[in-house]
Amino acid sequence: MRNGLKWMMNLMTFISACALPLSAHALLATCTVAVTGIAFPVYVAYPGAGNSDGTGDVAVTCSGLGVLVSYTMELGTGSGTFATRTLIYAVSNSLNYNLFTDTGRTIIWGDGSAGAGANTMTDGYVLSLGPTTRHYTVYGRVPGAQNKPAGNYTDAVIVTITY
Repeated sequence: MRNGLKWMMNLMTFISACALPLSAHALLATCTVAVTGIAFPVYVAYPGAGNSDGTGDVAVTCSGLGVLVSYTMELGTGSGTFATRTLIYAVSNSLNYNLFTDTGRTIIWGDGSAGAGANTMTDGYVLSLGPTTRHYTVYGRVPGAQNKPAGNYTDAVIVTITY
């Protein structure tokens, strides 16, 4: 049985909520998640403007002695689709953006479903004496030349960690 922790991600600030894991692994290892949201730099909307890139962090800390722990990290669609996520301002204004697993921003981070959402992050290791924390960078990009009014554009994306 696979259960995990779910986390809400607001691209300005991560907001967390926890559901306790119920799998047999939970008896041998425990994992917690801390996240840092993406704050994109000021976006320039005029034609010919470049992309606006930012990064966030997902930190997974697991503890247990000599236990093999493995997990998968998935990101939901937020206010759009995996092909094009959207940041929303004042209900009727939106900016396209996406989240990626790589620095080149070519591999969309999704939930393992078919198509553009097929990419997840996985990790596994044997736990040592103390807790082990691993950090995973979330690479964000707002493509340039989207002519939109100034405002505070946000989105919330569910991050699911299953172990």
